[in-house]
This record gives sequence, C-alpha cells and structure tokens, in this order.
Amino acid sequence: MKFVAMTRIANLSLVQLQYLTALDEHRHFIKAAQSCFVTQPTLSMQIKKLEEELEVKLFDRSKQPIIPTDVGILVIEQAKKVLNETRKIENILLEYKGKVAGDLNVGIIPTISPYLMPQLISQISKRFPEIRLNVRELMTDEIVNLLQKDHLDVGIVATPLEIDGMVEKPIFYEKFCLYLNPNHPAYDLKELDAKMLLEDKLWLLSEGNCFRDQAVNLCALRHSSALKNTFNYESGSIETLIRIVNLEGGATVIPEWASLDLKPEEKKHIRSVRGNSVREVSLIFTRNFAKAKLSEAFYSTLQACVPAQLRKNNNKKVLGVV
Repeated sequence: MKFVAMTRIANLSLVQLQYLTALDEHRHFIKAAQSCFVTQPTLSMQIKKLEEELEVKLFDRSKQPIIPTDVGILVIEQAKKVLNETRKIENILLEYKGKVAGDLNVGIIPTISPYLMPQLISQISKRFPEIRLNVRELMTDEIVNLLQKDHLDVGIVATPLEIDGMVEKPIFYEKFCLYLNPNHPAYDLKELDAKMLLEDKLWLLSEGNCFRDQAVNLCALRHSSALKNTFNYESGSIETLIRIVNLEGGATVIPEWASLDLKPEEKKHIRSVRGNSVREVSLIFTRNFAKAKLSEAFYSTLQACVPAQLRKNNNKKVLGVV
C-alpha cells in the first residue's frame, strides 16, 4: 500500500500543482485557466486527472464559486510549499551562475509609487536588464496578504508593521509636510503644530490608506470629536488633495517626497510640522523568501532612486502606521 501511494505521488507534475493552486485562488475554472495561459478544458482535464491519481475529490463543484474539500485544503497548502521550494532551486542555479535575473513580483502603496516607480523602472533597466519587474499598486493589508500567500515576492510599504515572519529593510525616511491654502489661518507661520490644521478644512486620503492613518495620528485626531466634522472629502490621490486645497481652501498632509515634486509656485504653500516625526518606508518580504541575490540588487537600486535627503533618519521619531 505504501509503495502504491508513493507511486501516485511520483506521478504528480508541477504543472498540475500550478493549475491546482490557480484554481484555489480564482475558484473558477475559466479564470484559473486564463491566469495559467491555457484553455479551460486543458485545466479541467488536468485537475480531474490529479483527483483520479490521488483518489480524492479536491474541489466541491456543487458550490458556486467552487470550494476546496477538506482534503483539498491540505493538498493545496502542500502544493504551494512544493512550488515555492521548486522556485528556490531555480534561484540557486541563477545565483550559482552569478546571474541577477528572473521575475520579481512587487507590491507598492499608492503614496510612494508616483515618486519612486519612474526612477526605479529606469534604474532597473540600466543596472539589471535581466530582471523582469511585475508591479502592482495595492494597500498595505493587500500587500501583506499576497506576500504571505507567495503571490508577491516583495512589498514597498510604510513601516514598522512588526508582523511575525516578515522582514523589514528600511529604504528611506521622509517628513510629513503641510500644504496650506493662502487663506488658511496658520498660513503666515513657517512651522506649525499639526493640530493647527483643525482651524480650517482638512482634506485627507481615503480610508484604508496607511498615510491617512499616520496623518490622523500626527494631528492627534484618532479619538478627537473634531474628526467627524473635519473631513469633508476623502481622496485616494495626494495630487487631487493638493488641487482641492488650491481651489477650496483648507489644508492637507503630504509626504516629503511629494513636496519635492511640486511646481515652484506650489512649494511656497508648504509648511513644516513641529517635532521630529517621520515616515519610514521599507522593503518587506517573508523570511522564507528565496531570491536573495535578486532582492539585494533590487534593494540597492531602490536606495539609489531615493533623494539623498531622505536616506537618513537622523534620530527622528518614526510615526506608527496604525
């Protein structure tokens, strides 16, 4: 019996395991097939063949969307581990040959992407032309979730997160800047306490964005009765908030790197925040991440893309993400 079972396992292919994990992710045969670049009949046939070889049903097809059976959940989890270990072999071979090459799946939060990505794409293509970047703009929670599921290799997010099994390598630190309309009561001050923003309309990023949470912490608003009355509009874009302040008055909080990219006439509306609070931005990945040489090359390139004034903390206080 043991020999028969081992024979069944030996007959499994990596392609079948890839189809299996894709079907678990999409819970739909057509979508899973599209993600694997095969036809739906091909994927369905291989899943059926896999079930026959293992002599178990891996998915309950009576449900919509389909769901894994109890044994299917266990097999899928092990399949993910097998595929991850296989990728490690590929990376060992690349590193042995001294190559910095391969696919790197990156998640990056929206408040960093517009300023970092143009530089990063240019630098990667010049330094490491054999690295293929696949970049997705996502919220921090989504990035962490996809890293833990091995759907992303690395993430670029605000830290500290202090999540078990997650490594954080700081890339840069940036101050929080205040962007004020000329009619704001505190406009004539060069430096102000963030709480002074409550003297007029305050425009912030939408819920779910970690920079919004940090701005709320900066202004000490999390438990403030002013919170409900202050936010008249929420946006997913820092650039949109700046335009709203220009037209409608009030103020907003923006990251330092965003302030460096403003037009000269807009830079005169920037004010400093009293105190030493900064935002820490890091490269994050799981402890079992296999692409060591690739990630080192990526990390060094990230640092080269950052303006010199943002690379050092200078003993400033890192503001928490939550």
